[in-house]
Formats: sequence, structure tokens, C-alpha cells
Amino acid sequence: MKILITAGPTYERIDPVRFIGNYSSGKMGFAIAEACLNAGHEVVLIAGPVQLTLTHPNLTRIDVENSQQMYDQVMTHFPKCDGAIFCAAVADFTPETVADKKIKRENDDLIIRLKPTHDIAAAAGNIKKEKQFMVGFALETDQEEQHALDKMRRKRLDFIVLNSLKDKDACFGYDTNKVTIYKTTGEKISFPLKTKREVANDILNEIYKITNQ
Repeated sequence: MKILITAGPTYERIDPVRFIGNYSSGKMGFAIAEACLNAGHEVVLIAGPVQLTLTHPNLTRIDVENSQQMYDQVMTHFPKCDGAIFCAAVADFTPETVADKKIKRENDDLIIRLKPTHDIAAAAGNIKKEKQFMVGFALETDQEEQHALDKMRRKRLDFIVLNSLKDKDACFGYDTNKVTIYKTTGEKISFPLKTKREVANDILNEIYKITNQ
């Protein structure tokens, strides 16, 4: 298969030296890319700003900085892929305007007006073909299952991988993760804490079940 994978954060610039971002390291997305490559698949990896390397003859890596660039690359490459795994932590909002010079401390406060970014997975879902699969991630802090199921339905995902900031040694920055997979069939699969490489293989195995590989 040819699989598109997004990984890492996005940086939404405020001025030449500041940005709005998040704590995503990209480790989970890169682990999934590595698992797919090791299984013989072709991977298009669209990576936000991360300090990670991955080399393989079947890998096409595209580095981006912000949500608009990630959206553009996904819309370009997704139609040519058998499926996509949306693992990136994409910013939901971006500044309406970006200062061309460093903003100086002149007042007691600073107001930055934000606008919503593209919902990349939802946009891909709108052009998804019958034989394509889509897997998404949900990182939640409350009402985890409700939010994950809603996200899966809205974005036309085949299944969603939920991780919670409440779980110890999971999510951002760690080499381990603890996930629950929800499928459109109603199936729910909860996994114990594992290395992100093991989690990546679990996710790939679930993809095989829905693609009959």
C-alpha cells in the first residue's frame, strides 16, 4: 500500500521569532511510518517541525512548518494514496496577521486575534474514495470517549486512536503510549502501556483488518 502519514506539531507564526505551537514530538507518527515501511509499504510522511530522522528507499518525507502547508500537502498527496493516518497535532487556530518584525514589549498586554485553521482530516474525508482508509488520533483531557467518537464520525474515519493526558508516561514526549481504538463498527479495543513502536504495529494490524491485507 501507499500510505500518507502526518506527524509532529505545527508552528503558527506570530512574528519572525515567536509562534503558537504544542508539545508534540512526532515520535508516534514516525513510529507508525517506520512500522509501515518495515512491512513493505510506501510512505508519504508529512512532518511538522520535529527533531527526528527516518530514512528508507520507500519513504517520501515532506517537511512543513504550519497548518496551511500541511493541509496543502495532504490535499496534494492523499488522492494518490491507499489511505492516511492523521497523527499530527495540528493547531486549531492561527494568527490572523503575522508581524514582519519582532513585536516589542511596549504595552502591559498584547492581544493576538486568531482564526481557525483547516480541519485537515475532515477535508480529506470529504474527498475520500470508497477503497481508501482513514485513521485519526484524538488527544483528550476530559469526556475522552465522547469526543473521540464524535471526531471519528465527523471526519469519516474508519477508526480513531484515543490517548489521554491523564495516562502516566503516555502522549507528548514519551517513548511509550497507552491507546484505545474505536471503530465505526462499534468495536472498542483498549491496549496497555506499550512502546510507541509496539503501538504503531498494533495500529497497522488494525488497518489490515479493515483493508483485508
